[in-house]
This record gives sequence, structure tokens and C-alpha cells, in this order.
Amino acid sequence: MKIAVPKERAPGERRVALVPEIVAKLVKGGQSVVVEHDAGASAGYTDAAYLAAGATIAPDARSAYEGADVVARVGKPSDEELEGIKRGAVLIGLLAPLGDAQSVERYAQRGLTALAMETIPRTTKAQAMDALSSQANIGGYKAVLLAAGYLPKFFPMLTTAAGTISPAKALIIGAGVAGLQAIATARRLGAVVTAYDTRAVVAEQVKSLGAKFLEIDVGESGEGAGGYARELSPEAIAKQRAAMVKAIGASDVVITTAAIPGKRAPILVTREAVAAMAPGSVIVDLAAETGGNVEGTQPGQAVTSENGVTIVGFLNLPATMPYDASRLYARNVQALLDYVTKDGALALDPTDEIVAGATLTRDGEVVHAATRAALGGDNRSTTIPGGAA
Repeated sequence: MKIAVPKERAPGERRVALVPEIVAKLVKGGQSVVVEHDAGASAGYTDAAYLAAGATIAPDARSAYEGADVVARVGKPSDEELEGIKRGAVLIGLLAPLGDAQSVERYAQRGLTALAMETIPRTTKAQAMDALSSQANIGGYKAVLLAAGYLPKFFPMLTTAAGTISPAKALIIGAGVAGLQAIATARRLGAVVTAYDTRAVVAEQVKSLGAKFLEIDVGESGEGAGGYARELSPEAIAKQRAAMVKAIGASDVVITTAAIPGKRAPILVTREAVAAMAPGSVIVDLAAETGGNVEGTQPGQAVTSENGVTIVGFLNLPATMPYDASRLYARNVQALLDYVTKDGALALDPTDEIVAGATLTRDGEVVHAATRAALGGDNRSTTIPGGAA
């Protein structure tokens, strides 16, 4: 089986889908890996390292794709890149199906079997494949470093000859993977941390990290299926926003992480809440890519509010730490490949829970239910004559 690893070309994307460490394991297992020239350079992985791991280096993406049974990527391919992938190949990546359902149609039209890393079910069996979690960990960590960089105060309490400096107060909104990592990192830096989540079940996890859990009764739970948060009703969101103004106003740092799969991020930090914060305070909005949790967030930018609060809405934070982000993502991809490979060949069982959850397209059709709905309903067919050749 031939696996192609192209260079990522999206603006700001510095990660690579497979790193030399994982390539060596795949090659040892009997797979052939072709890596595009300089595919790992931005992440700190040289062509020489890939060659030493047993890979072949291709001069460009089209050469890497030639004859490949599997194309392993971080992000989705452009239309131009799709043209170089053979029919019947398996495309693996963070393909953002609900954010760009039309791109999934194009995979079907090209006769590809597309596996989205972000739609793999969050089950115990699939933990090693959970790319959302591996990358969210990095986002939560980097969010705290950004906040510490912009905050004109120390994070820890300091006792000096000139007097005592009080520790910074941090509020983390959302205690999923990114939020829990943000809590742990802020605590390591010495901040006094409070966290809030609509899912009361995470309170013990928050407390185990040394943070206080902020309790707000909104009249319903935000816990959804598969370990994800669900969207609250407008009434519950209104109660949540009102109750949070006081807590936000008392914080030096606020980090928001609330995202709903396939939906615009909910607004949790209103202009009123931003106005309640002291000048010099910092908000890092990890939901900026889907619109942001903060009124005033500018995706991709750091802006300052009228009262002097810095709102950081940088995108794709995992790509700013590409060396380790790539290592973790490559392990996720390897775990998926190991799971769907038997006797050196792909064996995609459509009745398997993990395979079914990850598969967007198969045999010329869009088979992922949520994507089909986004395209216009479950009765929509994108069957292409001949299917996957």
C-alpha cells in the first residue's frame, strides 16, 4: 500500500500529516510512504529525516499522489490538488465537512473514499485516533501563553523586597479538552483559576486541576452526545451571559473554548462583559474560527476594546506549534491506518462504528449523514456514474 504525504499549502498551516518517527513504523510494517519535498520543513522535519525513516521524496505533490492508495493530509486539499489523486484512493485529513459541505461533494465526484479525522466517534476504542483532542490540547496550552504575553501583569504571586504582587485571576469558559489544558497551564504559571462549563459533570475534573468551578443554573444541561457539548436554548444562553458578567469583570484573563460542531460558536462574552473588565485585561477566544465566543473578536487578529481590553482571536493555534502538533496528529493517523489495515491492505468495513463515523464519501456518494443534511437533506444523492474506479 502506497501512502502519500503532501506539503500543506493553506495559509499559516505549518503542520505535516506524518512525521519521520511514524513513517519508519509504517515502512517497517510493509507500507510504502512517499513524502513531497519539504513537506515537513515548516514543522522542523527535514527530507533527510524522512529518507532515513525509509520514505521516498517526491519533487512535488502530483508526483507524490501518483499511484497512491492513501493520501494523508492535515487540512483539506484544494480543487487543483484533488485532480492529482487517483480514483479509488482514500483521503485522510481534518476535512471540515460541516464547514464546507461542497468540498465533500467534490470528493465524491472524484471517486474518493474520504475519512475525516474530526468525525471519528469519541469512544474508548478510538481514543488513539482522536485528532480533535490532540490538537485541542495544544490550543488550550498556547492560549494561556498568549494571554500571559499580552497581560501587563505577572501570572504568579510574587513576594519581593518591593512588596507582594497578587496572582492573576483567570476564567476559563468551557472545560473540554482545550479548556482543561488551559486550566492546567494557567495553574502551572501561578494564576488563580476559575472555570465554567454548561456540563456539570466536568466539575470534578476542573477541581482536580486545582481550579474553582463556577456554578450557573441555566435550567438545562449542555451535555450532548459523543462527549461533545450541545447548543443551549436562547433562554439558557441569555441567563448564562447575564450571570457571567460579574465573573468576567473580576478576571484579568478570560479564555473561551465553546464550540458546537457544525454551528456558529455561541456568544458568551458580551460587550457589557468586556466593558466590565479592567484596562489591560486579556481575552483569548479559541472559537474565533467559527465566529468567536466574544463580541468584538476579529478572527485572525488581536484587537483592543474601547476600555483597553485585548481580545485575541488568532486562528489555528496548533499550527503555531507544528513540531509537536504534527507528532500527535501523525500518531492519530497511524492509529486509524492500523485499525483499517489488514494483511497490508485497506479493509474499510462500513458497518464498523469508527469507520462509519469517519467516512464522508464512498463509491461516488456522500454517506455522512450530517454532511448530506448540510447539502440539502438525506435524500440528496451525489452518485457519479462508475463510482470509484
